[in-house]
Amino acid sequence: MSVPPRVSTPVPVAASSAPADGSLPSAVSGDALPPTQADLLAFVRRTAADAELIASLPLDPEGRTWVRLEGPGGSEAWLIGWPPGTGTGWHDHAESVGAFLTAAGELKENSLAARLPADGWKTLELAEEIDRRRTLPAGTGRGFGRHHVHEVLNESTEEHAISVHAYYPPLPQIRRYSRTGQILRLEHVERPEDWQ
Repeated sequence: MSVPPRVSTPVPVAASSAPADGSLPSAVSGDALPPTQADLLAFVRRTAADAELIASLPLDPEGRTWVRLEGPGGSEAWLIGWPPGTGTGWHDHAESVGAFLTAAGELKENSLAARLPADGWKTLELAEEIDRRRTLPAGTGRGFGRHHVHEVLNESTEEHAISVHAYYPPLPQIRRYSRTGQILRLEHVERPEDWQ
């Protein structure tokens, strides 16, 4: 029997420090600009370096666990635990830009190297050589733009992985896909109330 994922009240994360070049990220400089992919990546990197926060995440041997965090500039952020052999399946984050970073263990990301149409399709035939695969060991992450279609996996057979994710604007929806060969099919759309 699988234990349901754990969700808690947003956890405050320490205020950001200035980057090495002395500038302030736009999300914390007081000019009210929305956070960029670079700001989100800096946030997930700082957050993943907080050993006490990472160690506080309850881990379940059967299912992913998560805790919502307070992200920069009104962004949505999550600390996620990945048991061995788990993954997200193919999905996107609609109009949100984002970033994620592996804090412990190792994750794999399979993604598509093309921006897909936002709406108006149910099935697409993908071009050859569109697939990208990244290995993301602890301390490694990436930012991504709108309509980024990917899946994230913990392929380890023995070790949990933990990651930090941030999105702006806060996720309006997640579109879930199935894939058979080069055929990608939209299966369903999740709304915030489905995961909060």
